[in-house]
Amino acid sequence: MNAIVFSAPFTAEFDANNQEFSLAGVIRPHSVDEIAATISMLKSAIADVRGVLHINLRRLVQMNNTAFQAISRVVLDACRARPDLRFVVVTSSVVGWTERMFTHLNRIEPRVTVEVYDSKFYPGQSFVEDTSFIPILRTQTKMTWRHERTILPRHGMRPGIVMADICCGIGDFAILVKKEFQPTRIVALDHSKASLDYARDMAARFGIADVEYTYGDASEMLLEDNQFDLVTCRHSLQIFNRPTALLKELYRICKPGGRVYITNEKNSHCLGEPRSQSIQWTYDEVAKLFSHFEMDVEFGPKSRRHLVDAGFDDILVESFMVTNLDGDPQDFADVIAAWEQVYAGEMAVKRGDPPEFIERFRQGFRDHIFAALHPKGYAGWPIWAASGRKPL
Repeated sequence: MNAIVFSAPFTAEFDANNQEFSLAGVIRPHSVDEIAATISMLKSAIADVRGVLHINLRRLVQMNNTAFQAISRVVLDACRARPDLRFVVVTSSVVGWTERMFTHLNRIEPRVTVEVYDSKFYPGQSFVEDTSFIPILRTQTKMTWRHERTILPRHGMRPGIVMADICCGIGDFAILVKKEFQPTRIVALDHSKASLDYARDMAARFGIADVEYTYGDASEMLLEDNQFDLVTCRHSLQIFNRPTALLKELYRICKPGGRVYITNEKNSHCLGEPRSQSIQWTYDEVAKLFSHFEMDVEFGPKSRRHLVDAGFDDILVESFMVTNLDGDPQDFADVIAAWEQVYAGEMAVKRGDPPEFIERFRQGFRDHIFAALHPKGYAGWPIWAASGRKPL
């Protein structure tokens, strides 16, 4: 891989093995001469590749018209000189201006196409970012917080740290952490604009002004390397189809000696009594349903292996059971009712499941609710919490 790092805050790289030319950072030259080395690298990349050259702009924060015109001219000239060559410009919805700018090239030359990276990276995004789910997300956090507030100090949480909450969702966890542990800075990042809007409103309502809510792609974050003492990412690796890519980013932004803390589930281990057999069948099917949409809600016990593979050491793994005895049993029942609505009422329908399957599927959730509200019943939802240290 060839790379150039400039005095200005941007980099250019060419990966010959993957036929990928990448730009990252801020590219705002006053003249083309200032980016002559970048243009030369792009021309060399074009000369070396066969078939398709990917131009990766996922971590490009800014580009002025001088740079855009210079790069566009090289690409268009190559299309005319090389009829065998195609270009795929890879952008992200986080930096939507890149899609708008480079789509213009497609109108001029059809062999230049634009691919929005994260539209394919989050296959289950429409389910987990449904705004109707927000009240239940708050209830879930309230239920898990009773446990997490106790275990977080063992995983690196302490007053005065700089932390990031990645895939922060509606932001309630960041607010609870701020009130309980008083870190000096929290950056909370998510890919859902609706969730972030809600998070900012809620922070204002509670008078918390120093949580930095940021829109971003967790797999290609526009955050600098080695800047956070603690990075948290809760209930999120299990809904990404490439969790290793996300872990790589969590590792990158964590300081050496800092920790990354993750929580995930194993839905097939949800349980209840009475009516345990119906409940067990449904949650076994939940795992299969999520797998169909390239998500892994069995991720929890796999956390240690993934943290080791990502390069972390000093790994700590523990689990806790959220139950109907944690406060108001109705809270537990409300969460399960919301799961039924999304899993059986939307996801199973989209998968194409027949009505008789969906009815049996729904019954397991209803039996779980019955167990939660029964005066002698017990209902549980297991969570795995894990963290690893980034080596010094």
